[in-house]
Amino acid sequence: MPRNVLLITTDQQRYDALGCNGGKIAATPVIDGLARDGINYHQARDQCAVCMPARATILTGQHIRRHGVRSNGIPLPADHPSLAHVLNDAGYATALIGKAHFEPHAATDYFENTAAGAGSHGPHRGFDYMELAGHTGRAGRSLFHYPKWLAETHPDEVAGFHEYTAQGKPSGLGGGDTGAPQVAHNPMPVEHYHTHWTARRSIDWLANRKAEENWFCWMSFPDPHHPWDVPDDARKRFDWRDLPLPAGYPGSRAACEDILATKPHHWLDWYQGKGQFNFEVPPDYVPATTTTDQIREVNAIVHAKNELIDEAVGQVMDYLAERGWDADTDIFFTADHGELQGDFGMLFKGPYHVDALTKVPLIWRPAPNRNIAPAEIPDPVGHVDIAPTILKALGMDIPADMQGAPLPQTPDAGSHERVITEWYDDYDGNEVTMLLHGARRLPGHRLRADQPV
Repeated sequence: MPRNVLLITTDQQRYDALGCNGGKIAATPVIDGLARDGINYHQARDQCAVCMPARATILTGQHIRRHGVRSNGIPLPADHPSLAHVLNDAGYATALIGKAHFEPHAATDYFENTAAGAGSHGPHRGFDYMELAGHTGRAGRSLFHYPKWLAETHPDEVAGFHEYTAQGKPSGLGGGDTGAPQVAHNPMPVEHYHTHWTARRSIDWLANRKAEENWFCWMSFPDPHHPWDVPDDARKRFDWRDLPLPAGYPGSRAACEDILATKPHHWLDWYQGKGQFNFEVPPDYVPATTTTDQIREVNAIVHAKNELIDEAVGQVMDYLAERGWDADTDIFFTADHGELQGDFGMLFKGPYHVDALTKVPLIWRPAPNRNIAPAEIPDPVGHVDIAPTILKALGMDIPADMQGAPLPQTPDAGSHERVITEWYDDYDGNEVTMLLHGARRLPGHRLRADQPV
């Protein structure tokens, strides 16, 4: 009997984006169903709150100081031991479809940035097949498979995306109704957007698998990461004018500054535009200038993106059922990190260890034929535990160089005592080093938006 794994990731999605985790605005019935039928980890943490380090940890089962990707821009060596290599060596068909980001997007001498132009889909870093997308349909710093497809099939729709870069750097140039940073109205149809493209291309890859074939598919959605340029038909589901401000918004610029003054200096320095600490944030964005209407508009678009993701996951779930694979497929869902979304009056992410950025959704829907009971898990777990869990679920040995442990399956398992999130980075002459240690079921493990760090 074949045993299959579908790993689903989103980019920059908060824990509370989902209905099963307390979200009350975006409708996420498909993902909520995975949580209802599976195991929902309510204290899951990333091991670094930025893309490349987090993704390297998911793939390798290692902390950032072990795999070496401590910052965006540092590539994970293609031959670095990983989950994909182990499964591929064991005879599994392996694919990554959507956003990879194990290699710098701005460099042209890496596979991720050259594959589409060369007509290549791999193999690469343990994956038989890779078909890649980023956060835009524009062909800019790099040409992934998605913007190439869009330019070739629907060239008139390319310009609907936000102009993500300016002079080679992320641009915060505003748009939409409120001039919010990296917002654009996008008239393209939903079915051509990269969310549905990622699901459709995942289904196409699965369609080429034989019924008895073992496979591992990493379906990696680029959303709800900025830029916030979801297709208009989805954007119009939510009127930003009707949205409340997030609970983590202190109420005014003065209130924000009072709270940030109690934190390490880089919080207030960034808020007031006195320093930059993370090249993932547009250098021309000053958080203190963000208006409440801009926060509402960004959040409305994020909710729309989250709904599209849920619908796309539903399309793939329907296909698994159609092929008769659902009972034999373990499904994992997580995000690489979160997003501030107006907490402290800020947008984007960076070296700020609070729930908005470090606490991520993590759901494991075991293959139904495994007869593992649904559960709600309060213990601290992390991305570092995903690869070992997959290998154990498939009855395979866990390599000694994986630092994580298989995820607990019951609330009283007691196997996870702590989780560690780290930040080691420097930008614009500013160096920040931080460590977050969360212990099992201790009140201090929960970092509220109003809690000094």
